[in-house]
Amino acid sequence: MTASFHVLTTGYAHDRVAGTVTLLTEGDTLAVVDPGMVADRGLILDPLAERGIDVRQITDVIFSHHHPDHTLNAALFPRARFHDHMAVYRDDIWEDRPADGFALSPSITLMTTPGHTAEDVSTLVRTDQGLVVLTHLWWGEHGPADDPFAPDRAQLRSSREKVLALGPTLIVPGHGAPFAPSGATPV
Repeated sequence: MTASFHVLTTGYAHDRVAGTVTLLTEGDTLAVVDPGMVADRGLILDPLAERGIDVRQITDVIFSHHHPDHTLNAALFPRARFHDHMAVYRDDIWEDRPADGFALSPSITLMTTPGHTAEDVSTLVRTDQGLVVLTHLWWGEHGPADDPFAPDRAQLRSSREKVLALGPTLIVPGHGAPFAPSGATPV
């Protein structure tokens, strides 16, 4: 069994900013990754409705990190569990757990990848096309090579190398379209 992923909206970071928002599905797991800032909430809600998914069916929301451009629309999903680098949250329950290796389903797991922030989490998704990694280690296909918000450039490089060593087929970056990593991918 493998999971599938669907980019609900592709983000950007220019004079305006929006995060890339993704839907992951496997069995009963329906997860949204980084439901943050977008030009209009319909950019998240309409693609879900087109797939016949009601917001109350979303089981999980994953935050790559806690910047508003990746978290602002979390309340759209009232029945979801929320995941970050250190815990799972639901209603008034806060359950500490390490993110590394935490499985939302057999094919969807979390991995800590500090870089853009010290608390970054990447989502690993085994699909029929291969491994897809959703991460903010890259804003888009071409970087930036030096993330202007990264508190520790060596840590960013180490996490990028860790992700690339997994041999992903695709990377879904924080503010751009999915891309196939290559020798030109900034480390």
